Amino acid sequence: MGIIVAGLVTPADAQEKKPALNHMALSVYNLQKSTVFYRDVLQLDTVPEPFHDGKHTWLKIGPGSYMHLIEGAPEIREHDMATHTCFSVPSVTDFIARLDQFGVPYSNWQGEKQQVTIRVDGIKQIYLQDPDGYWIEINDDY
Repeated sequence: MGIIVAGLVTPADAQEKKPALNHMALSVYNLQKSTVFYRDVLQLDTVPEPFHDGKHTWLKIGPGSYMHLIEGAPEIREHDMATHTCFSVPSVTDFIARLDQFGVPYSNWQGEKQQVTIRVDGIKQIYLQDPDGYWIEINDDY
């Protein structure tokens, strides 16, 4: 354990603190389209971003954690479902109703369209893709 002397933190003390997620960034092809998806479909709140260059949208994804959408991807690419971001919601059923409202397709882990996976621990989950093809898991492990 580190020693605190006159308000100073020793390196040993600082090492006891674990890293915390600050942000993740996604390179997107069309910033406006991606912003609408994450803000309106997923209902993530936007937060002020410092660049004011029209190429960034910052979204709050958790306490002290953010997602940065950065326009500049040269094309929309195919992504593997195993590489995904997961958001938990109180009700997967209610979230599916929202997806249906926006015409956003989803599937279960096996890729069966409009189906829900129920994990061995009872957690419901679905998978969908954002406008750039990035995979998103939605589950009810809220």
